[in-house]
Amino acid sequence: MKLIIANKNYSSWSLRPWLLLSELGIPFEEMLIPFGKTFDDPEWKRAISAFTPAGKVPALLDGEIQVWESLAIMDHVADLRPDLPVWPSDRAARAMARSVAAEMHAGFQALRGACPMNLARQFHSRDRGAKVAADVARITAIWREARARFGQGGPFLFGAFGAADAMFAPVAARFTGYGIELDPVSAAYVEAVQTTRGYQSWRTAAHAELWIIDEDEADEPILKDFRPHLSRSKA
Repeated sequence: MKLIIANKNYSSWSLRPWLLLSELGIPFEEMLIPFGKTFDDPEWKRAISAFTPAGKVPALLDGEIQVWESLAIMDHVADLRPDLPVWPSDRAARAMARSVAAEMHAGFQALRGACPMNLARQFHSRDRGAKVAADVARITAIWREARARFGQGGPFLFGAFGAADAMFAPVAARFTGYGIELDPVSAAYVEAVQTTRGYQSWRTAAHAELWIIDEDEADEPILKDFRPHLSRSKA
């Protein structure tokens, strides 16, 4: 299988299936097509459209099969490998996992807009408004409920690492990167996601990237820039 992705520093959607495949030990080839100067760069759109009719990342090529959209890719992987915990085996847990993954796919626009994923920078903690606070409250409520009801088998939402965790991994990155205060259960969950080998590998690669997309460089005080080779040019 070949997974088509974009910049690891910014592309939250690319991270999701990449992390799932990596953590479940499923072999795949990575093909990274970096964004242009903006996310709507027409040359990038033409390049990515060779692999997906949606003209977006991620996309999965499995022989002659094309799969796009993160949730569809995860369901395809679940079909291929029913022996792996892409979704929980328990029906109640599986129903919740699918529901919260879909909620993540469609929602939390305030958090996404105010706190774009940028793994190379850590920002000061501050009030980002009522709508962002509401998104944070809902996400952490999901996490606490999943951990309380179904998390006994491991440190992730439904015990073992699965699709729901992959869907929320970029949110964990946002919470850390923007200094968002969390309750103990949510903070422990973020730590569990970010200490996986897959996440650490992705983050290391993100820090080494040379590309900068200005529209996802939040204009606010920075605690730490993990790209010293670029920070001087941005000063």
